[in-house]
Amino acid sequence: MVECEYCGAAFDDEEAHLEHLGAEHAGELGPIDERRVAAATEGESDGVPVAGLLSGVAALVVLVVAIWFFFLSGSGSAGEQATGLEDDPLNERGDDEWISQVETFEDNGRQHVARGETNYERIPPLSGDHWGGAISAGFYEEMPELPPLVHSLEHGAVVIYYDEANLTDESEASLRAWAGQKDGRWQSIIVAPNPNEDPRGDYVLTAWTHQLVLEDYDAEAVYAFASEYLGRGPENPVR
Repeated sequence: MVECEYCGAAFDDEEAHLEHLGAEHAGELGPIDERRVAAATEGESDGVPVAGLLSGVAALVVLVVAIWFFFLSGSGSAGEQATGLEDDPLNERGDDEWISQVETFEDNGRQHVARGETNYERIPPLSGDHWGGAISAGFYEEMPELPPLVHSLEHGAVVIYYDEANLTDESEASLRAWAGQKDGRWQSIIVAPNPNEDPRGDYVLTAWTHQLVLEDYDAEAVYAFASEYLGRGPENPVR
C-alpha cells in the first residue's frame, strides 16, 4: 500500500498514487513529486505532461485569486479604479488653484519625547513633540496613534484624513493608489480616518505645518498638495 503524504489516502500501487497526485494535488507538489508525476504521465496529452498542465491551471487559479484580492479586497470596492493621476510624476510645485487654499500654522517644534508625553492643541496635529517611531505609507482603516503620525510628517510625509461616514468607493480607490505609489521613507503618503468626531471637511490633507480641507474628494488637489509638500519635511528634505 502507498499512502499519499498530502491527504493520507492509500493506494494499491505507485502508478495509482502518482495518478492521484497529478489529479488532486497538482498545485501542492514539491519539485521531486512534480518530476515523478511528469515522468509517469510522459507521452500523454500529445506529449505534454498532465502534471505540467495541471500545474499551469493551478498557477492560473492563483493569478485570478490574486487579481480578485487586489481589486476587491485591497484597492477599494469592486469595479472602482484610481484616476491614473496617482502614477504621474509630481511637479516641482503644486497648482496655485489648490495651494492658495492651504492653511499654514505655527511650527510647534519637533522634539522627540517619551511615549505618552504629548499634547496637541490642534487635531489632527501638524507639528509638535512626538515619539521615536513613525507610521509607514498605506491606507489605514483604523486610526493610528497621533505622535508617530507627526513623526511621519517630520520625515516629509503627507497624511490624508478621511471622514469614514462620507468615504466613497471612487475616493477610496484613488487614496489607496496614492498610498501604494508614494511609499518612500522620506516621501510617503499615509491615509487614515479623521480623529475628529466632527471634521471640518470630508478630506483633510496635511503636511508639516500645512493643511488643506476638502469638502469633496479631488485627485487634482491631492496631486497639487503632494507636489508642493511631499518629501519636504524638516528632518531630511529630499525634493
